[in-house]
Amino acid sequence: MNDRLQELTVFVRVGESGSFTRAAHDMNLSQPSVSRIIGELETRLGVKLLLRTTRRLTLTTAGEKFLERARDVLADLDEAEDAARGIDSLRGAIRVALPVVFGVREVIPRLPEFLARYPLLRMELRVSDAYQDLVAEGVDVAIRLGRLVDSTFGARRLATLPRFVVAAPSYLQAHGIPRRPADLANHDCIFGPNGFGRESWIFKRRNTIISVDVTGRIYTDSGPGLYASTVAGLGIAQASAAMCGAELRSGTLVALLTDYTLEPVDVHAVLPGGPRPSTKVQAFIDYLTTALNAGSLASASGVIGRA
Repeated sequence: MNDRLQELTVFVRVGESGSFTRAAHDMNLSQPSVSRIIGELETRLGVKLLLRTTRRLTLTTAGEKFLERARDVLADLDEAEDAARGIDSLRGAIRVALPVVFGVREVIPRLPEFLARYPLLRMELRVSDAYQDLVAEGVDVAIRLGRLVDSTFGARRLATLPRFVVAAPSYLQAHGIPRRPADLANHDCIFGPNGFGRESWIFKRRNTIISVDVTGRIYTDSGPGLYASTVAGLGIAQASAAMCGAELRSGTLVALLTDYTLEPVDVHAVLPGGPRPSTKVQAFIDYLTTALNAGSLASASGVIGRA
């Protein structure tokens, strides 16, 4: 039975990653061992599960069906073991993908309490603003800000963050203070990850929607790049409470156009394995939801550092 469970576990990792080498690394096995286990599984089943080429592995139709059922079997086994041990005995690793600024400022500082509750758990953190293939990377849960792109994954909303238009005092001294959204057309605006807001910024005031076309000379593909560019006085940016709350309170950044509101940004937990997470992942999501909403995220929306 243990051999069959190992077969399932190895096959799921190979099927998700599309690589014997990656699966071997993730499972602390040799590449020949992984290849042998998959070969023995295909021989026992009498069907081809994977198509092998010099560049990649792809699932056959039978392989796709088997992968889906194998995931369910392993998830059921994890749930049975967790139920037998009790939630206080959760163990193993949770692989989490985090955007840089939100991960560093809001998630990682909250991990000590979570890990103190579950001393047998480990966290593997992938902190990056770059696009990641969550399935190939074997990620259990990814924290994502803004609109979700891949609708095939399961998702849970964790929190909602207010957003602000902000600039450094040095920029405002040199270029003046915009008093209404239309004034932004005459300023350098900074654009962040995924090109968000590169064409127009949308504001709301007294149920009226106001859209203004903006331009700028700075685009960055990371949260830290957006933050550093704004603090350096290179232009005006949109930033969430997680990114700029402390800077607004200290005066490093100034909130602009405070009589207008921007659409807030939702924080989601994205589940590459589907809407049914393991018990340990569900425990992490539940904890983070409570911790984020009980924390100081919303407090940054107070009247602080306004021009």
